[in-house]
Amino acid sequence: MRSVPSHSASKSAVILLVDDNSDGVMARQSVLEELGYTVLTADCGRKALQLVEQQSVDLIITDYKMLPVNGVELIDRLHKNNVLAPVILLTGFANNLGLSPANTGASVVLQKSAEELPSLLRHIKRLLQPPKKSARSEASRKTIARSRAAGLES
Repeated sequence: MRSVPSHSASKSAVILLVDDNSDGVMARQSVLEELGYTVLTADCGRKALQLVEQQSVDLIITDYKMLPVNGVELIDRLHKNNVLAPVILLTGFANNLGLSPANTGASVVLQKSAEELPSLLRHIKRLLQPPKKSARSEASRKTIARSRAAGLES
């Protein structure tokens, strides 16, 4: 089974937390569950890969510094396994190492800090929103529909 974002109501979304720091996992898990999310946890990248093969997840939040598979290696393996869930890379090294979505494959890279929670929650909400239809594509669809209707009437 591949993890494909369901774009269901964000409150019922399944989030996978991957971090070898049990205190950080427990704190984030507690907040996310209080907000109504279903939270799965893995203490390493290998366990995370096993979990996404067994259960569909809507979003993955992973730490960067883990052994034997770090967060960037996990993201690479997720992409190679066609896991489509967005990934937030959460790390204390984002600024020092210049980590960004472009060089990690993550949807978002966040710096761990005492003030990370509001930013993390904002990104979670955004990433779990269904894709919006562009006004241009909606206008094009209506124009095509009108053209077809006019052609049928002649």
